[in-house]
Amino acid sequence: MPLDTGDTSFMLVATALVMIMTPGLAFFYGGLVSRKNILTIMMQSYVSMGVTTILWVTVGYSLCFSGDGDIIGNLDLAFLQGIGPSDLYGSMPLLLFVVYQMMFAVITPALITGAFAGRITFKAYLIFLVAWQLFVYFPFVHMIWGGGMLADMGVLDFAGGIVVHALAGMAALASVMYVGGRKDQKEGAHNVPFVALGAALLWFGWFGFNAGSALEVSGVTSLAFINTQIAAAFAAITWLLLSWRYDEKPSFVEMLIGMIAGLATITPAAGFVTPRSAMIIGVAAGVVCYFAVVLRKQKGLDDALDVWGVHGVGGCLGIILLGVLADSSINPAGADGLIYGGSAFFIAELTGLALACVWAFVFTYGMLWGIDKVTPVRVSQDDEGDVDMVLHGEGAYIT
Repeated sequence: MPLDTGDTSFMLVATALVMIMTPGLAFFYGGLVSRKNILTIMMQSYVSMGVTTILWVTVGYSLCFSGDGDIIGNLDLAFLQGIGPSDLYGSMPLLLFVVYQMMFAVITPALITGAFAGRITFKAYLIFLVAWQLFVYFPFVHMIWGGGMLADMGVLDFAGGIVVHALAGMAALASVMYVGGRKDQKEGAHNVPFVALGAALLWFGWFGFNAGSALEVSGVTSLAFINTQIAAAFAAITWLLLSWRYDEKPSFVEMLIGMIAGLATITPAAGFVTPRSAMIIGVAAGVVCYFAVVLRKQKGLDDALDVWGVHGVGGCLGIILLGVLADSSINPAGADGLIYGGSAFFIAELTGLALACVWAFVFTYGMLWGIDKVTPVRVSQDDEGDVDMVLHGEGAYIT
């Protein structure tokens, strides 16, 4: 297939859109935490842009997309050796595919940071960032998108319901259970405009995240684009109405969290379902993720920014609904879901999801235990009240 300048131009834009999601996440999370923890959590997102880029171009891309191993690739393309500017991936330059996938790798571990906001040391986070990608993210990218065993089983994941959201959400749950709760769990969002700005950047970037996963300009690209908008809107309004019903006030922050839940839930299905199904997925995301957050609070788990309830439950729900609602008539590269007779596909989706959830939880919990033997994972309770100054020697505000 020759180089297509239209596809290439689109993927350059999509890559930039996914890149801007990580700063967007930093603002979204930064606004939700206390004013004395904002730099710590923002830095955790930004440092992933540096560390993950280094890890990706040295070994990450090769481990994900080279070789024919069932679980992980090889190092044939380590340091991007053998990849030149004229090499193609489909109709775009291979180097562009490398950097597009890099942006997914950058944001995925950053999602987890909302769970342990204000409680983890920077040194421990750096070790966590590298180890988690090597042993959780990279293997599942290879198994699903790199031609590994889950791809051979027929597992589909358009833009990261398993690979991004389920893995990050289950890692978040394990992190919360290991690290424990904050000293003061009553602190709410300290800067709602930051939350709104971050949410806007995330919603904007998600079009590159989902539509860009078509890897070309086609009808499926447009399908993923409109499904992304539909699910986000339906979930945002559903969540707003639920929170209004139970909290007696229409909360702006709650609506924005619902929007993120809708985006996470449509991610695996965006290019495989009809717009009508995207409406169902959006409503389901608003309801199921909302009550997952309620359940988390009832159980006393201090997932500070509800990574498990929004991303973890959303990603899992999206994979399940993909297994039910997928329609091969709208995308022949997809499959038929359960309502169209695709029981084998539905079972494959559940199998891949279960494997991802169990491995992400077990490895993350064990990894944090191991890191704790090398360097303290959690800051002391005395330091917890002003983590920015203790860890980084600077604060977000002058007063």
